[in-house]
Amino acid sequence: MSGVAPPPAAAGRRTVLVVTLDTLAPQMAGPAIRAWEISRHLAAAGADVRLVTFGACSVDGDGFAARHIEVGSFRAEVEAVDVVVLQGFVVRTFPWLQSCPQRIVVDLYDPFQLETLEVDRYETPEVRAQALDRARAELDAQIARGDLFLCASRRQRDLWLGHLAAAGRVNPATYDDDPGLDRLVRVVPFGLADDAPVQQEHAVRGVVDGIGPDDKVVLWGGGVYNWFDPVTLVRAIGRLHAEDPAVRLYFLGMKHPNPDVPQMRVAVEARRVADELGLTGTVVHFNEEWVPYARRADHLLDADVGVSTHFAHVETEFSFRTRILDYLWAGLPIVTTRGDAFAELVDEHGLGVSVPDRDVDALVAALRTALADEGGRMRRQVRQVAPRFRWSQVLAPLVEYCLDPWYAADRPHERPVDAPAPVRAPAGRGVRADLGAVRRHLRSGGVRAVLSKVRWRWQTWRASR
Repeated sequence: MSGVAPPPAAAGRRTVLVVTLDTLAPQMAGPAIRAWEISRHLAAAGADVRLVTFGACSVDGDGFAARHIEVGSFRAEVEAVDVVVLQGFVVRTFPWLQSCPQRIVVDLYDPFQLETLEVDRYETPEVRAQALDRARAELDAQIARGDLFLCASRRQRDLWLGHLAAAGRVNPATYDDDPGLDRLVRVVPFGLADDAPVQQEHAVRGVVDGIGPDDKVVLWGGGVYNWFDPVTLVRAIGRLHAEDPAVRLYFLGMKHPNPDVPQMRVAVEARRVADELGLTGTVVHFNEEWVPYARRADHLLDADVGVSTHFAHVETEFSFRTRILDYLWAGLPIVTTRGDAFAELVDEHGLGVSVPDRDVDALVAALRTALADEGGRMRRQVRQVAPRFRWSQVLAPLVEYCLDPWYAADRPHERPVDAPAPVRAPAGRGVRADLGAVRRHLRSGGVRAVLSKVRWRWQTWRASR
């Protein structure tokens, strides 16, 4: 493919393929939401956009085509466009991407090599090492290939510049092209809707058993993963409820819409502690399903405070907690643990209160302050800051690139690029990892999920030849 030029865009329109591994459905998680909004805004800007997933797709696009594809048809999809925007474990699976003539945008808003350390925290050392090896191998392939890299914050930009420098991508060619390296790495955060949220109906107050119309609702606005700390929050809510019986905690989504995502140990622990304290179903409420993306305003606007508690570690330092964007969108005061970029934003602009990790006393005090929000000061500050994170604002650099794309200065498209050497697992480790994956797929989706994963492995092997 290295000698084949990208096809010209019909009538001057740029053609863009957006690729995700996540489920495209009314219930969507962060990666799918980001891919969806990227597709929507590129289409609105005049590009001819196709959004594809190797996962399930049960929704129609909004100004763009959206569909599930099989592994064997992926190459044809890529060959038909000018620009490919991809996220997740894709590049290493298809080595021919290294030499294809399309411009490749690699979305690195989720530092998955750090996330892996927490996702598999309770696995055996062998399984953890295998998972990290795979993450590093994928990252190496992405770093070697990208023409443009996206990240979610200035902190992340520093992280990825380190990776790029170590891989030789910060070099005389890229430096001379742009000494600031903005033509290689751009900050494109997760965003929020341009339109103000509208509540179609109550979804929590007076609807959920145990939550009355006048109760004070603290909202956990997303999934429960091992890098979060819901246990300290549950304990703090128990303490706060003892002094104010109107306080309630609502976990928005316990079941991830992607069946390949297993239940996290910390979610089990949060339930256990809530049960032990006698809070489940009366003070602490777990929504067992995932809220449809288009209906999340019904839940957000029933809340008084948005909360995000996590642990102090390197994953936190470079994370970008997307649920905070929904809190900004809904105008909610925010209580969050310190250590990430959003905690700095909360402190700098008075959007709420940040607290040390694992500190129940500090969290109780912070929730008390945010629920009171004397004079509505926090809500006013949130409304002032929120517009800077609108999708139309944050996606502007990507839209600009896709409408007038360039090759990375050190990556002439006429020259094929060698794929990074694969990371080999020690004998036996891959088998154990595969067995673990089979167990996870059986738990989440039954025999059909396992057969689907086996078919994916076979198809990707054939497609990569």
